[in-house]
Amino acid sequence: MIGLMNFKTSYMETKPKLLFMTSRFPFPLEKGDKLRAYYLIKGLSKHYEVHLISLTDEPISDAWKNELRPYTEAIHLFTLNRWGILCRLGINLVQQLPFQLAYFTDFFKKRRVTKILQLVKPDHIFCQMIRPAEYVKHYHHCRKTLDYMDILSIGMERRKMQMKGIRRWIFSTEAQRLKEYEQRIFNYFEFHLMISQQDADGMPHPQRNAIQVVPNGICTQTFQPLKDVTPDHDLVFVGNLSYAPNIDAIHWLCEKVLRKRKDLRLLIAGANLGHKLNGYCQGFENVTMLGWQDNIQQVYARGKVFVAPMQIGTGLQNKVLEALSMQLPCIVSSLAASAIPNSPLIVANEPEEFANAIDRLLSLPKEATLLGEKGRKFVEDHYSWETSTNCIYDLIRRH
Repeated sequence: MIGLMNFKTSYMETKPKLLFMTSRFPFPLEKGDKLRAYYLIKGLSKHYEVHLISLTDEPISDAWKNELRPYTEAIHLFTLNRWGILCRLGINLVQQLPFQLAYFTDFFKKRRVTKILQLVKPDHIFCQMIRPAEYVKHYHHCRKTLDYMDILSIGMERRKMQMKGIRRWIFSTEAQRLKEYEQRIFNYFEFHLMISQQDADGMPHPQRNAIQVVPNGICTQTFQPLKDVTPDHDLVFVGNLSYAPNIDAIHWLCEKVLRKRKDLRLLIAGANLGHKLNGYCQGFENVTMLGWQDNIQQVYARGKVFVAPMQIGTGLQNKVLEALSMQLPCIVSSLAASAIPNSPLIVANEPEEFANAIDRLLSLPKEATLLGEKGRKFVEDHYSWETSTNCIYDLIRRH
């Protein structure tokens, strides 16, 4: 069902219409795509009349909708039925669409999106990620921007290497389908965005040099040092706890470092904690699992050192930017650091190297404090949502 909410009448100067398409409703901000969509909509609403179309596989509360209403002219929600999803995934076994696309692409919802396009007559279409691209790719009455965010096929390839048997075949098939689709869908859009240069360089298209790199920003007022909170854990990790790269990073840290170093205490928090991961962490006396916390800044502040030993995945890690903004010294893998060039991050890849970096920061608090201050300054200078939004606005406006 289409939900049409928050249709506002205005006698102010008419703004050009921007149709913003997402595969998930951009609230709450517990996932990277939601975070990026929310702040881009907020910023672009200064220049555009924003019409938001969001797909969803979960109920969306009025409170969540209210968070977007100040920045949107209209909100259209399309609920994806579970049986419809299963049916599409089954049919897709004999088709060539990536399963991530089959999950989100509903033929009947697609017809309704087409009707909205005909009614709204947007001046520009902004499609976040390739997942909802099938809904708008054939609309050619205005220019369109595709925000890939990151290269999904590369992330799938990395995950494939950790799989065995039939699961390895499934991930390999999906990686190949994603690679072909990422290249094919490129030609349907006039403008193309990526979060990091490493993802832009990995784009499987001969015109990848045309991709504009627009990093995520960080709200430094929200994520700032909390002087009244005393750290009670040596290490802290924050992230979406259903996201495979985060789960893998937690396993790596626990198995490779904490199992041998029982003197180190790790605090973990994040959304979507599953029973399997929770049970695993309970097997470590030196690991505290909190799950979702409304005030995530308090969690960051309870750690002396932020760690992100990412082994798989792509794109810029928002949690690293948040930790830097919280003035925490950060130890990360080269994979996590590569999307944040020239940053004051300590990079460690091998378990012994990681443990040594932890010991150094814990034993030299002045050095850790100085590193944290450099991180805060780095984020303030280079990662602003206003800068990112203006970059997109200028790109669209110039053409």
